[in-house]
Amino acid sequence: MDRYIPPLARRLTGRGWFDLGTVLVALIWYAVAWPTLHLTHVVPVAAQPLIAASAAFPVLLVRINPALGWAISAGSALVIALAIPHQPNNELPFQVVHVLCLLVLLFAVALRAPGAIVAIALTTTALLFGTTMQGEQEAGADTALGWPVALAVLVLFGLLIRKLALSRRQLLRQEEENELERARRAVLEEKARIARDLHDVVAHHMSLVVVQAQTAPYRVEGITPGARAEFESIGATARAALNEIRGMLGVLRSDGRLPEHAPQPKAADVIDLFEGARRAGVHIEWTVEGSLDAIPATTGLALYRIAQESLSNASRHASGASVQVDIAVHSADLLLIVGNGPGGSARSISNGGHGIEGMRTRAAAVDGDLMAGPRDDGGFEVRARLPFAVPDTDTIALRAHTDSEL
Repeated sequence: MDRYIPPLARRLTGRGWFDLGTVLVALIWYAVAWPTLHLTHVVPVAAQPLIAASAAFPVLLVRINPALGWAISAGSALVIALAIPHQPNNELPFQVVHVLCLLVLLFAVALRAPGAIVAIALTTTALLFGTTMQGEQEAGADTALGWPVALAVLVLFGLLIRKLALSRRQLLRQEEENELERARRAVLEEKARIARDLHDVVAHHMSLVVVQAQTAPYRVEGITPGARAEFESIGATARAALNEIRGMLGVLRSDGRLPEHAPQPKAADVIDLFEGARRAGVHIEWTVEGSLDAIPATTGLALYRIAQESLSNASRHASGASVQVDIAVHSADLLLIVGNGPGGSARSISNGGHGIEGMRTRAAAVDGDLMAGPRDDGGFEVRARLPFAVPDTDTIALRAHTDSEL
């Protein structure tokens, strides 16, 4: 069907179609006004095209500048009514096309122009119509009163539509701002949660550094005074760094617990998470390829939180659906796949919540990536790749040698 549509029509927007329709209306009005002008007014042949253009073409400004179009149309109507005599059998001071053009432009002024210009346009048009369209002598009073009332109703209708359009536009803008604010708040909350988790992880390892530095002189024989002083310096530096981290990130905690008393989940804890979900009634199966104990704490925490959020989303948005979790631990990264089938009340996870953005933030925090989207069977799938650094062979050998000496 699209191949029968001209290329220009495919590129037209809503305003383009409106402008095209306006041009067509102006041409039709002009085609009507010019041939019929000699029937209504006594006009030289050479002036007929110009007078017909003043009656029809001001409507071309209906979207660009309706106030200017109305002023041109009203001014030309006044000139025609006062300066050009009309035929004896014609009671209208100007053509019907001119009347229609004035009414359309007045309605457009009510829709878009400032209030003062709307009042001026209404008053002037009412005076123009009321004083020039007297009709028959016995109906003159009714005509003089009827036109202002009709024009006032037309303007009030335009103002009502304008008010409704503005209210709807403001409502849509407010909804967009609220949605952006909710998304921004969700991302900030997730970042704050990551910062709290990072605080706990760093605090744990820094505490181990302090303990090892302080106890090394008592665990290792033959420590020289210089090495003892070096260990004390390491311990003091680690304690200072730990205190600064607590000062900067400890305020992010909202549960009131001390950071050192808030252990965070590890990669191996996802098994307990899966078993808890199964006890809660979730139809869940899982497979684990590789050792979860080899995953560093930061990556393991991201794995746990992403799996936790994925199960939560599956429970909320696809109640009763079966969930399959696959974890594959490789040499330098791990792959997490959480998929669920269509549930009894299945709907897109992306509607209404920001859990997926939080999971993406989690994955990005460890330099990973996450993809989430619907499956062909109507279910939903979350796929995350989380890289982690693996100690090289020399580091492993040195660690084993140190442990054997201790």
